[in-house]
Amino acid sequence: MGAHRVTAPAESRTRQQQRPVPPQPGPPHCREQLPLGGPRGRFFWELRYSGEEPPVRPVRRRMPRMALECQRRRKMVEDPKRKLLMVLALLLLPSSAQTGNTDRLSEHHCTDFQRANFLRGSKLKVQFLLFTSSSPSCGELISADDDIKNCSFNSSLDTKIIIHGFRALGTKPSWIEGLVQAILHTSQVNVIAVDWVYGSTGDYPSAVENVTQLALAISQFISKLLALGVSGTSIHIIGVSLGAHVGGLVGHFHGGRLGRITALDPAGPKYTRARPEERLDPGDALFVEAIHTDADYFGIRIPVGHIDYFVNGGKDQPGCPRFISAGYNFLICDHMRAVHLYISALSHPCPIVGFPCASHQDFLNGHCLNCAKPFLSSCPRIGLLEQAGVNMSRLPQEVKVFLMTSPSAPFCVHHSLVEFQLQKKRNRVTSIEISFSSNSTKDTAKITIPKDQETGKRLLAHRVPLCQINTVTLKYIPKNLFWSKDEPFIVGKLCVAPLPLNSSRTMSCLPWSLTLPSKTDISYDRPTACA
Repeated sequence: MGAHRVTAPAESRTRQQQRPVPPQPGPPHCREQLPLGGPRGRFFWELRYSGEEPPVRPVRRRMPRMALECQRRRKMVEDPKRKLLMVLALLLLPSSAQTGNTDRLSEHHCTDFQRANFLRGSKLKVQFLLFTSSSPSCGELISADDDIKNCSFNSSLDTKIIIHGFRALGTKPSWIEGLVQAILHTSQVNVIAVDWVYGSTGDYPSAVENVTQLALAISQFISKLLALGVSGTSIHIIGVSLGAHVGGLVGHFHGGRLGRITALDPAGPKYTRARPEERLDPGDALFVEAIHTDADYFGIRIPVGHIDYFVNGGKDQPGCPRFISAGYNFLICDHMRAVHLYISALSHPCPIVGFPCASHQDFLNGHCLNCAKPFLSSCPRIGLLEQAGVNMSRLPQEVKVFLMTSPSAPFCVHHSLVEFQLQKKRNRVTSIEISFSSNSTKDTAKITIPKDQETGKRLLAHRVPLCQINTVTLKYIPKNLFWSKDEPFIVGKLCVAPLPLNSSRTMSCLPWSLTLPSKTDISYDRPTACA
């Protein structure tokens, strides 16, 4: 089915243009197909996202049950991709195939996430678990109206609502505890984890069909909080993958008056081609932000918020495996990087900052060096700062911002513009490899100077501040052709500047020219002077 929304109850709608009830089954434009390029896209699409309605065919006489079963098993054995997923599933079976009611730990009166049977799928069953600073590891079940009044919920504090996404194997999200504790470590708030493992397990299209019903349940829960005196602007929804679109629908049901929605790699399948009213969009809250890390497979590739962070271009995250032999991690590493990036942003002091730009390539080529447009020089930052640290009364919408990260936590890096100016133009492309080294790190980038031009620029991401870089190394890489050899050396000048580049930060150039022999490392010491 397509990603559909039903209109909210009359008392919860304030928009003049109400969203119509989409017909059933969903129209073709709502049906998103996963990109088929690359082994991972084909692999996961065939195994999990093959849920479109089959075309109507004449009724045929059914095969005997035993013959059907033999045919099904033979097909699974012949398909190595299915075989790989089944092996992974069987390895995880002891922890995921258990079914039943909530695990309530009577000693501490704590409630854990449900566990569903991924082999049979599951109907929607929602739990709301409350975590507080006094009990950051203990989920307090809120199941009835009176539970809100009698539990540890503090209506004077802000409230964070976490919504997970599709659960292929029916297990509790492994990241949930880390995110809850990171939030509670950062601020004194109520954290509500929405457990809908029952309803998100099995096949992906079935989970999508449960989105509207789940959003209604969460919306009703929020209405109870509002009745207790909670301000709508104090509610912050954090949705992961499919949970991001659930959060968008919840925000729509409340007329876009909730305070904030953070989407951690919002799901792409079934939503990329959907209309704005059928997915997360900037009108669903006063401030909507999205972090994109897997836009070429499981994440959405279009902007859906006021600010959209495209981390490393929104795909192919450093540190994630690139070969199918890595198994399940090969499938989900890029997609889940948004979650781990957000947790790190809350847990570590180093800022993870984005820069507005038209494209990722323009960003890498040094064409977007500050945040003057459209953010009036305040660069957006991943985390819990109000409006992501952007000091503007009226935010623009669907602004793409780009940033680079390191391969592992805490992921934050410093961006610097490196520029090499040739002493004279060359009649072929010039390539120079440049490295920044500190006592514990080494980070490298490649500067390309186009033919018949003197200057080449590139952004270099380094894990320590520029003032801690003590050695800079350059290597000229000649372009030898079969009929013509390149010059044995080049001469030029190096300039460096940390981002954002503004009136107080300008390019700093070496006072002397550098001679770079071909394929030879030329290093010089850089004096450190951190303020």
